[in-house]
Amino acid sequence: MPNLAVTGASGQLGRLVVQDLLARGVPASDVIAVVRSRDNVAALADRGVRVREADYSSPPTLAAAFDGVDRLLLISSSETGQRVVHHTNVIQAAEAAGVSRILYTSILKADTSTNPLAGEHRDTELALAATSVPFTLLRNSWYTENYTNQIGRYVDSGEILAAAGNGRISAATRRDFAGAAAAALMEDEAGQRIYELGGPAFDLFELAQTITEVTGTTVTYRDLSVESYVSSLRGFGLADETADFVAAIDASIAHGDLETTRRDLTELLGRPATTLTEVVRSAQG
Repeated sequence: MPNLAVTGASGQLGRLVVQDLLARGVPASDVIAVVRSRDNVAALADRGVRVREADYSSPPTLAAAFDGVDRLLLISSSETGQRVVHHTNVIQAAEAAGVSRILYTSILKADTSTNPLAGEHRDTELALAATSVPFTLLRNSWYTENYTNQIGRYVDSGEILAAAGNGRISAATRRDFAGAAAAALMEDEAGQRIYELGGPAFDLFELAQTITEVTGTTVTYRDLSVESYVSSLRGFGLADETADFVAAIDASIAHGDLETTRRDLTELLGRPATTLTEVVRSAQG
């Protein structure tokens, strides 16, 4: 079995990827968790996972962390505005270390998306294309948790306030995306691969209906224009720049940027993605 490394392994997604690799039978000694602080992954180390400390902003630490790595999963940086620099550091260090394949958690339709988050992912994909290392793009849609984590607020207010129109969202759980990443990391592929990953699509009207059915409390979706939504967000205390950013995400949803009809997620998982109803019920439990 090749040595499989996961960056950001102490984060919510990275930790799930490592756990999924172990659940799939990958020997712990073949898994390398790359983290800023080993204190955050003591439980993984106790299971035999090799832990190496590195920082996206420190190329020397990355070079040491990638020594002997065959395949590397690059979990995208959480620092907006710094992602391209961070990712380029990882890519260059991986290439210098002789990594045979880099997998990257990008965003759905990164090459065409109007989502304000897409630019840094698009630039990272270009940085990957400029190297000699074969790569796999895991273009993830939205996490279902982006909505289900707010169920309490939706129920309390009786509404979902947004500006996404009838835009459909092929969201999936973080665990499903992690499972797909683990499966792709284990595959012995050649050349470049692009996966457009998403679960069963829904719009916010359907989300409101599902929450209503599961909780027994009526929740409706109030669809606003982008301009009205920005004004509302500012009224809630968001800074102008943040309000514009959030509304731009909804505009991209209305544009269809987070919907896919491809079955890449199901095929990688080897099972159907978790349904919206299941996620809402789980969030209530």
